[in-house]
Amino acid sequence: MHFFDADATRTALPFDRLIPAIRERFASGVETPARHVHEITSPLSDAGGDIASRRMTSLIMPAWIPGRYYGVKIVNIAPGNAKRGLPGLHGSYLLFDARTGVPLAHMDGDQITARRTAAASALGGSYLAREDASHLLLVGAGQVARLLPAAWRTVRKIEQVTVWARRPEEAQKLARLLKTEGFQAEAATDLQAACAEAHVVSCATLATEPVVRGAWLAPGSHLDLIGSFTPAMREADDACFEQARVFVDTDEALKKSGELLVAIAHGVLSETDVRGTLTTLCKGVATGRRSAAERTVFKAVGTALEDLAAAVLIYDSRRGEPA
Repeated sequence: MHFFDADATRTALPFDRLIPAIRERFASGVETPARHVHEITSPLSDAGGDIASRRMTSLIMPAWIPGRYYGVKIVNIAPGNAKRGLPGLHGSYLLFDARTGVPLAHMDGDQITARRTAAASALGGSYLAREDASHLLLVGAGQVARLLPAAWRTVRKIEQVTVWARRPEEAQKLARLLKTEGFQAEAATDLQAACAEAHVVSCATLATEPVVRGAWLAPGSHLDLIGSFTPAMREADDACFEQARVFVDTDEALKKSGELLVAIAHGVLSETDVRGTLTTLCKGVATGRRSAAERTVFKAVGTALEDLAAAVLIYDSRRGEPA
């Protein structure tokens, strides 16, 4: 059994290889049962008084390619970790031989989750963002947000990056880091003004109330919503979906996404308004952006397919083989 720590996992997942691997896997297909979601609440005496510090969500996400690989990821999300000085997400990935059940590898699930999330964002954007998109706005400054410019640079000529975060010092810190990677980066304190100027607005937060408003978005812009993954989480208001072409990563988003569920409940959006998924986009069945003037939205909640695509890429890297 091979062990890939965080550094080895990260090194094996460059975006110029990961994005095509995920695209190919969406086009080819994978068996992906519904994820298991468990809410784990600590006793009041162990975790303090506020609800966020007491609650953890555990996701169990299996997927397999019949006759080849079977993988399972376990991700634990603890929103209260920010106050503890810890990352909000922790995960592990196990890869098995799908014929024999023999364990093949144990991989760093945090790196897989962060990098495949950023890669899926860029993959959706490769179909939905304007060809001339060069200005990316990051809403959030966490682990996934840090990766988004590099992922997006693989599919669009991203030159300018603006960063907004609830804590201005975190936005400033990330902007400084992105400058060292060759981006024209700056922190913003006025999110409304930043949205109006950006070609792509990418939200990677754990928000439970809308952060971005549809009235702020420019014509022809692309809104990328990848942070929320439960019905209780919501990064965008209803107006973000009005008069926009809406796409999702998988149909599961219609059951898990707080943004979509609220917009549907309010009559702003219906399931038939969703124009496609990453599967139909990658297979060429769905049409992505049709003009430079229209506004597009991509909502992702994540899927075990992406994790398995990444895990196979990592496992094959030990021999220098293509995935």
